[in-house]
Amino acid sequence: MPAQPAPPCVLVIFGAAGDLTRRLLIPALYNLRRARLLPDAFAVIGLARAKKDDQAFRRDAAESIREFAGGEASDGDCRWLVERMSYLPGEFDDTAAYARLAELLSRTDKSQRTGGNCLFYLATPPRAFARIVSRLAEGGLVREEEGRWRRVVVEKPFGSDLHSAQALNRELLAVLGEAQIYRIDHYLGKETVQNIMVLRFANGIFEPLWNRDHIDHVQITVAETLSVERRGKFYDATGALRDMVPNHLFQLLTLAAMEPPSCFDADALRSEKAKVLDAVHRFGREDALRNAVRAQYAGYRRAPDVAPDSITETYVALKLMIDNWRWAGVPFYLRTGKALARRRTEVAIQFKQAPLALFRDTPVEQLTQNDLVLQIQPEEGVTLRFSAKVPGPSIRMDGVAMKFNYRERFQSAPSTGYETLLYDCMTGDASLFQRADNIEAGWRVVQPVLDAWAGERVPALPVYAAGASGPAETDALLERDHRRWRVLDGP
Repeated sequence: MPAQPAPPCVLVIFGAAGDLTRRLLIPALYNLRRARLLPDAFAVIGLARAKKDDQAFRRDAAESIREFAGGEASDGDCRWLVERMSYLPGEFDDTAAYARLAELLSRTDKSQRTGGNCLFYLATPPRAFARIVSRLAEGGLVREEEGRWRRVVVEKPFGSDLHSAQALNRELLAVLGEAQIYRIDHYLGKETVQNIMVLRFANGIFEPLWNRDHIDHVQITVAETLSVERRGKFYDATGALRDMVPNHLFQLLTLAAMEPPSCFDADALRSEKAKVLDAVHRFGREDALRNAVRAQYAGYRRAPDVAPDSITETYVALKLMIDNWRWAGVPFYLRTGKALARRRTEVAIQFKQAPLALFRDTPVEQLTQNDLVLQIQPEEGVTLRFSAKVPGPSIRMDGVAMKFNYRERFQSAPSTGYETLLYDCMTGDASLFQRADNIEAGWRVVQPVLDAWAGERVPALPVYAAGASGPAETDALLERDHRRWRVLDGP
């Protein structure tokens, strides 16, 4: 069945003058309009500290569409969207701003006939999440009655450790129901991430092999070529582990490792993902130091707003074991970092090798490794690598690859990665969003590493050159298991 337009609603963006709104949210809304997935009864209200009026907000929105939406912008669709936008200057702590927001919502509801439905998007610093939700509740703006819905979208990072994540969950759940909270991770808007479930559970050739009997290990990589640039103040207080692992990398981990859900219902999916994180073997202090490697790229300490003696990691690699029947004995290696050789996000399933015995009297010295690589960015696709005989009278083999590329096969429309997520928020489908227990389960895995590092007195971290594949120290994580990382700067 083709997707139907979302129900009538108003989208309120807190932090509407920020980079997230300009680069991702507004272009994603435009792409949804172009796909005819926004309702006719729709409006956008931007709220931020910046002093501007409706006309300035609309001009900025039109510019962001032309610059970031991808493809050639349609004047008609652009005009349709920006005409439905209005702006409200105000401080997130100011009670009067929420009173003005209530009045504007009431007027917008009447003029656009949005049925009282409202989606509040918190594109703000994390420290503002609880305050904004509390003010919305005090003003009666998140109360659901007479068939209308009110939902809140919360961006990452969701907490900075287990304690803060638990505290934030308590604060949000004190005034909202779990079904009203959409904890967003834009990685789950990527087609290939969602395709992991289809690849696994809709294909009889893969699912029977997806276990400890046939898989040797799994590598999950999220590599960035960018340095911290102007985000030094945020990044130096956060680091690669907090910034990427409990959200992006664990989303990929759970999708690759979870058991088949009973259906594609949101709670069924999220329950299976939570089980994976609950089954990850918990680190003691020595285990954490042995199985977690951190490093800094050369020059990080000279970046703006970074402490000259900082020991904040810009690269982290982990070895995790999942203590359940499917994955017992199969290591999952995770790595992420900044200023690396190539921008690449992928999940690589490394299968066990066939016995070499059949080829002992031939020139074949070793067999090509069989792996299935799910590529998420910059290109989205799937590659399967296996051995094939080289033409000729003797037995010689070479590795070959079968490649599938989303853009080439489906001529997919330009996307920011937020289109699916925004549409799901409006339609009430929480399948791609994290539940409170998912968030806390992820932090429980990471917390022992944070504690071990906090208790470790080190004057400096291992350093890797900007533009390299990472620190040499991370190789030992796999070499002691007689394995090696996939080449990051290769094809």
